[in-house]
Amino acid sequence: MNNTTRALLVAAIAVGLAACTKKTVPEAPAAQPAQPATQAAVDDGKYGPEDLDTDACLKQRTVYFDFDQDAVKAEFQAIMACHAKYLQDRPESRITLEGNADERGSREYNLGLGERRGNAVSGALQAAGGSAGQLTVVSYGEERPVDTASTEEAWAKNRRVEIVYTAR
Repeated sequence: MNNTTRALLVAAIAVGLAACTKKTVPEAPAAQPAQPATQAAVDDGKYGPEDLDTDACLKQRTVYFDFDQDAVKAEFQAIMACHAKYLQDRPESRITLEGNADERGSREYNLGLGERRGNAVSGALQAAGGSAGQLTVVSYGEERPVDTASTEEAWAKNRRVEIVYTAR
């Protein structure tokens, strides 16, 4: 083996070893807000009651439905997961699921539809890890509209389940 071949072989081995080496770049520590001396900050990854007002996902407490439907749409699955995690992290918390419908249909039909929608959200929360004992379903049918206009836009706003925390 001549010197040129040996030098190329050594260079190839060095490049190969360098590529296999794990390189870590130290991150600059994030600025932390000062904590009062009486309270030790512990971030265990669990939700706390204050997160209901500050966490973007937990602040979303309305699930909307299509006309005459009671299935939770895929776009609300992330919200279901956040609220289910909160229920897991806070076993003492309780939620009331308030089912609503638009003004079309009879009073009896809309009460039943609101209940089916509430049960659908309850089922989605339980499937994501929430406990049935923490959930209560109430139907208001068409009795509590958020928009009283008789337009498709108003009806879409009224076809909903509201997630109301009764114990944080």
